[in-house]
Amino acid sequence: MAALPSSSRSLGCFIRGGTQCRRGFAGAARSYIGCSSAPSTSESSSMRTREQHSQQRPRQSSSIANIHRRYYHRSSAPSKKSWDPSLDEYKYWNREESKHGEASYVLDMSPESIQREARILCLADERDDADGPLTDRSTSKLPFGSRLLHVGTTPDDFPDSLVGENPNVLFVSPSCPHARLQLPLILHKFPTLEWIHVRSAGIDFLESDELPRVTKRGIVMTNAKGQFSSSLAEYAMMACSYFAKDVPRLLKQKGAKVWDDFDIEELRGKTMGIVGYGDIGRATAKLASVYGMRVVALRRNPDKSELDMVCDEVYGTGKLSLQKLMSISDYVVCSAPSTVETRGMVDADAFRASKKNQVFINLGRGPVVDEEALVSSLKDGTLRGAALDVFATEPLPADHELWDIENVLISPHNMDKTATFMHEATEFFVNENLPRFILGDTLLNPVDATRGY
Repeated sequence: MAALPSSSRSLGCFIRGGTQCRRGFAGAARSYIGCSSAPSTSESSSMRTREQHSQQRPRQSSSIANIHRRYYHRSSAPSKKSWDPSLDEYKYWNREESKHGEASYVLDMSPESIQREARILCLADERDDADGPLTDRSTSKLPFGSRLLHVGTTPDDFPDSLVGENPNVLFVSPSCPHARLQLPLILHKFPTLEWIHVRSAGIDFLESDELPRVTKRGIVMTNAKGQFSSSLAEYAMMACSYFAKDVPRLLKQKGAKVWDDFDIEELRGKTMGIVGYGDIGRATAKLASVYGMRVVALRRNPDKSELDMVCDEVYGTGKLSLQKLMSISDYVVCSAPSTVETRGMVDADAFRASKKNQVFINLGRGPVVDEEALVSSLKDGTLRGAALDVFATEPLPADHELWDIENVLISPHNMDKTATFMHEATEFFVNENLPRFILGDTLLNPVDATRGY
């Protein structure tokens, strides 16, 4: 596979700064490195107009740039402040709450703020349309100061000559077959890599004995956390209502053309327990609080939720904490990641501690739940029902007992699968984190490769 061409315009003159840099910025900052398409006639005309305008009013342009540099405090220290101090405490992205495009704006306004060039390798199936914002040369608009060097699924797909390009960024897509085997080989072949970005929120598809060494080598890893939370939170509330309003009975009565009223349940005043209070858990808690539910949660560091306005109580991790949460919750939402520590965490002891008529909802990862214990709890009436979007084995085998249990709502791991969800995850990399890397700023959504989340 041939390497993707880079822009013919040199990055060097912009890093050097000076009058030439500012005078050429209007057009150059939009001829994104890694894009092969040239500006249209109308775009070129517009660029010339902007350039003439900037030459006529140099003081105003300089003033604008200085205004934005005032909010961007450049520093090489890991603890440096960003232009948004609120993110220093919580460096995670949320599609609904986070400010969009701030780093891109700083990069556009002050190209001389560039600290380093991003030279990108993409470990993905080249046919994966969701990677388009990065890989589609006809439509992608990479930030100024970045180049996409190559796309492939195995080390052999990446020519040896690329070693001389000193690639420093690796974008990993779930579309790469056997990615957990390929990643260590890519890291060995290209020792200059500094940052790995994973297009999904979960990194369990990369898990191997080699993965913890990423942290030891000083390589930063980030993910797409915060892109899928709202759709999964909506699913969680739908699942609660499914049982509270007895939707299965409604469907049966409609099919039989029977008019038979019955009592339903309010969600207001009920308790929702959330196992794994990350971005998905908090998005669910926000909706649950609007419904008037009480929210309790389980997370590794309870102190981080001390001032959380949507969570009434937070427990630390451990079997006793989980059992306490299960014992007081009418609805339990499991959104924990799959790691060595969390696999099988919701076990028979946890289900035995469940509050009477509890509904269990799993939208995180299947292996976190002991499915045999779950099936037993559904059959013996310990649980009123379950809504499951994830399973230990996917696709769920046709002979699995869960298919035949009437009070189980099953979805094929698609409750966050909007038409654009993965495309948006790639856009987050291109528009939010990539500019931060180029500016030398702290990256959003850091992942501890040792812990697996």
